[in-house]
Amino acid sequence: MPVMLVCSCNFITDREIRDVIIDMLNEDCWQLIVPGKVYRAMEKRGRCCGCFPNVVDIIIQTTEDYHRNASREDERVCDFMQRLRNFHDEQKNKMAAIRTARPKVA
Repeated sequence: MPVMLVCSCNFITDREIRDVIIDMLNEDCWQLIVPGKVYRAMEKRGRCCGCFPNVVDIIIQTTEDYHRNASREDERVCDFMQRLRNFHDEQKNKMAAIRTARPKVA
């Protein structure tokens, strides 16, 4: 799988982010993981924070894959992950609508 640069401010790749997320899930598979927590674990901090929406996508996908591959047969996990993904998509759409509705300042 090709490596993708997610955060150009800190030069962080998707693989580094996934590794940190997996380490966190191995410690506590039900913890809430947010971009700030991931960056703190890497001893970094968000600078422009433009990468945070992509980091959230990576968190969701990695967490979903982690639970799907675990030896659990609990469908509620996937249901929760789908609801979380839907919520995230709704929030991204709302933010995009707000950005496009703002009047342009000259």
